[in-house]
Amino acid sequence: MDLSSKKIYQWALMILLAFIWGSSFILMKKGLVVFNDLEVAQLRMGIAWLSLLPFVWNKLFSIEKKHIIPILIVGLFGNGFPAFLFTKAQTELDSSLIGILNALVPLFTFVLAMVLFKTKVKVSQLIGILLGLSGAVWLIAGGGLVLENASYSWYVIIATLCYAISLNTIKNYLQDMSAMDISGLAFFVVGPFCLLALGFSDFSEKMTIDGAYLALFYVVLLSTLGTSIALVLFNQLVKGTTAIFASSVTYLIPIVAIFWGFLDGEIITLNHFIGIAIILGGIHLINKA
Repeated sequence: MDLSSKKIYQWALMILLAFIWGSSFILMKKGLVVFNDLEVAQLRMGIAWLSLLPFVWNKLFSIEKKHIIPILIVGLFGNGFPAFLFTKAQTELDSSLIGILNALVPLFTFVLAMVLFKTKVKVSQLIGILLGLSGAVWLIAGGGLVLENASYSWYVIIATLCYAISLNTIKNYLQDMSAMDISGLAFFVVGPFCLLALGFSDFSEKMTIDGAYLALFYVVLLSTLGTSIALVLFNQLVKGTTAIFASSVTYLIPIVAIFWGFLDGEIITLNHFIGIAIILGGIHLINKA
């Protein structure tokens, strides 16, 4: 694959991921209509683990010793902790605020890459990160923010820091593993325990509630498309680019949210297009660096 084709592939992958993850908030919200935040997170991790299990079962017994700790880190910080933190935040925060806070991932990734992993970074990357972050704020703040229960913002902030730890771990310690193996094995760290915990909850009783099967369907979509499949694609992007560029997908997620809003009858203004242009300019700087 030549350089131009590789760039197109990377951008296409990023846009696809933004569309998938930008739709995940809707699925999460619909799941929370019947299930509580713990149950949604447990279902999400457990179903995602089961969906990838057939692809990595044989790899479980042949994993190299040097990969065990990094896989544990990715499983906990890239999957487990954020799943519970985001669903908790979703119970009280407006999606717009969550979208802005989620855009902190590239900034945290940049700082950790520089401080902990001694990765060489360029000033243009930092400019691109700040530009993308400002574009995300511009894009969402234009529609107004609900700041009630703002203390729940810390759940999202901690989750974005977890993502940054996972991203840098994949880039620095798991480059010789396939994206599928990284994703599937990482879910072994949390998936089985989540399903076990679900068995001790009142999940079975809630399945008798009207609308429970529809809510479960949304969570299954969230788990397979928005979690397991998306993480395989994302890990592929991390391995093929830089952790900082891959993390900038969070800047595109608010654009997808705007798109869903437009389909739902919301009005798109000039401010939205300005925000989108700023975000794309920031990502271009990050990728160019």
